[in-house]
Amino acid sequence: MRTDLIRKTALTAAGLAFTGGAIAGPITAAYAASQSTPVSQTQSERTNGERELGVRYEAQPNFYYCGPAATRNALSVQGKNINVDDMAKEMGTTEAGTNSINDITPVLNKETGKPNAYHSVEISSSTADDKQTDKLRTDIIKTIDDGRAVVANIAGTSTDTDGAVHSFEGGHYISVVGYRDNGQSVKIADSANPDTASYWISVEHLADWIATRGYSTS
Repeated sequence: MRTDLIRKTALTAAGLAFTGGAIAGPITAAYAASQSTPVSQTQSERTNGERELGVRYEAQPNFYYCGPAATRNALSVQGKNINVDDMAKEMGTTEAGTNSINDITPVLNKETGKPNAYHSVEISSSTADDKQTDKLRTDIIKTIDDGRAVVANIAGTSTDTDGAVHSFEGGHYISVVGYRDNGQSVKIADSANPDTASYWISVEHLADWIATRGYSTS
């Protein structure tokens, strides 16, 4: 049913063996330079089943900092501006990326100032079922309504609501900063490339993108 999402279940090829979230391939000038263009300037109230949070966006400074960068962008909706190098040290980030969402969640809790503000949720199957997708939708709405962003560890290739393709076969981290249509579509802040800093994706596609990995949520 979701034929536009392609997943590699075994990332064994050279350059695709990063399981934590480093982007396979060379660093491009587009995202090697840190950017500070905001994805969204304001935090809106929930109206007509939608809400967006204001993000002070920055691109990741190298190919393996997607975990710290996604976390920094997520925390920016709370008015926080934490150095990505400091977060990378806390997460144990290396050139192989950040190992798992379980390394992101403690940093979100620390910087949010509440030990139980976030918890990790796994989607361990190769694709998400309806129950997992519904839970993701509920979790996104609750977290954003609490004024926080979700951080998700994704892998594979998916298509956004405008038809653009986003491919991270070696793994990647993104922030979820908004929803519309009562959570049928969600807004992504993506640190990989400032030219595609934000886009909308269906929650079904996002759930399948997260499958085999996990996300941090309230």
